[in-house]
Amino acid sequence: MHSEIQEFYKNKTIFLTGASGFLGRVIVEKLLRATEVSRIYVLLRPKREKNTQERLEVWKTDPLFGLLLKTKPNVLDRVVCISGDCNAPDLGISLEDLKLLKKETQVVIHSAATVNFAEPLHVALDTNTRATHLMLQLSKEMGRLVAFVHVSTAFSNCVIHHITERYYPGHLSCSVDKVLKVREMCDNNLIDSMAPALLDKFPNTYTYTKALAEQLVQTEAANLPVCIFRPGSIVATSMEPMPGWIDNIYGPIAMVYGAAFGVLRVAPISGKAIANIVPVDFCANIILASAWKTAKETAGRSPQTRTSLPPTIYNYVPNEKNLITNDDFTDYVDRHRYIFPLRKAIWYPYLISFSIQWVFKLAAIFYHLIPGYLIDFGLWAQGKKTRMIKMYSKIHKTMDALSPFSTKNWSFETANTDRLWQSLSPVDKKLFDFDMKSLSWDAYFIRALAGMRIYLGKEDPSEESLELGKKHMQRLHVLHRVLQFSICCGVVATAKWLHSLFL
Repeated sequence: MHSEIQEFYKNKTIFLTGASGFLGRVIVEKLLRATEVSRIYVLLRPKREKNTQERLEVWKTDPLFGLLLKTKPNVLDRVVCISGDCNAPDLGISLEDLKLLKKETQVVIHSAATVNFAEPLHVALDTNTRATHLMLQLSKEMGRLVAFVHVSTAFSNCVIHHITERYYPGHLSCSVDKVLKVREMCDNNLIDSMAPALLDKFPNTYTYTKALAEQLVQTEAANLPVCIFRPGSIVATSMEPMPGWIDNIYGPIAMVYGAAFGVLRVAPISGKAIANIVPVDFCANIILASAWKTAKETAGRSPQTRTSLPPTIYNYVPNEKNLITNDDFTDYVDRHRYIFPLRKAIWYPYLISFSIQWVFKLAAIFYHLIPGYLIDFGLWAQGKKTRMIKMYSKIHKTMDALSPFSTKNWSFETANTDRLWQSLSPVDKKLFDFDMKSLSWDAYFIRALAGMRIYLGKEDPSEESLELGKKHMQRLHVLHRVLQFSICCGVVATAKWLHSLFL
């Protein structure tokens, strides 16, 4: 059997935003490796004194593209930079490039977003909401467009706890068109000061502005071949193009890496809550499959039918028959800490979870701040730069942002996603696998922790390095037990001394 998805992408021209991000690069790599796309236009902006072409050149040394470039040395020639910026009022795209995109683009994948939960509202609005509006308007002028995939998040409607594959505009305190009009009239400081009133029940600017963007798709995508993809927390690759690849410290991985490094010892986590994590390569596969499905379904519809039917939404989280809880998540990490130890770890890895925020903050004083001040005092006494308290300040800020998602539970309906999977041929199920029901979590975490050690820890994957890491871990374990014993002895001695004072 032939692959319908590969046939769909053959000689197609793709326009991708967010191409430099974690998910975006995986999408590009998969398109270039598994399909015969004609061209991929990627929206990039100059960054850190590098122009867009120089940023693209870095991909040639990125481990993610290593396997691909060995088999197809010149394949990145199919990727063309479009200079622009999602924060700009007009996306910052030149008139010449706009003309090119309108003429050639057949598939749009809009994955650009700021995922910083603590982002000021004006930045999140510009990047996550206004840019979506501009992308939809641009797409209406693309004469050859057959599919548009808007990448949202499973938590765009986190103000409720059972999320179906439909729109929820009623949970917004103000409609998206009004919010964008207010944004145009207000300076950055003024719009940021309105955040508490506008966000209302939303826990952060990220989920709020993604909810606004979904309303834009619902109201402004009439007659466009559009769908929405809502993934859970995106984590390391499962298998493609290599197992365990990751390049960022966000979300659940921030906790895992912090614990493995020995600096994160307590965290606000509800053990029984579902960990809605999904591998990034599975996400790339379902995005490509959903574009194919969208094009196929809308091709035969009349303009009236397209207008009357809202764009399809695909919720993407662990399958209800293969769920993983936060307790499972931390257990996997505990069981595998000796298999892929970090040689740079500063203390023995362990993580104690607290579901109540004030209890976590109290525990953080003893497990984080007091040791941090002691280490900083030692560094200061040696004339070295202090760093621990500054680091813990950042860690606690991250934990505060993550706590609404690590201590609460959500359930999701995935009927559209299930139907999409069933509509794939056996060939496409193998080539574009995103079946969360068949994923072995134990095998996945072995791959993910190995990848975290290599790609985040920058440690040598050799057996010699692993053995040195294991010996280092054994030493830390001994020190950890000695410290525990010393503290227990100190507590007992103090209790006896206090008891003797009052006799």
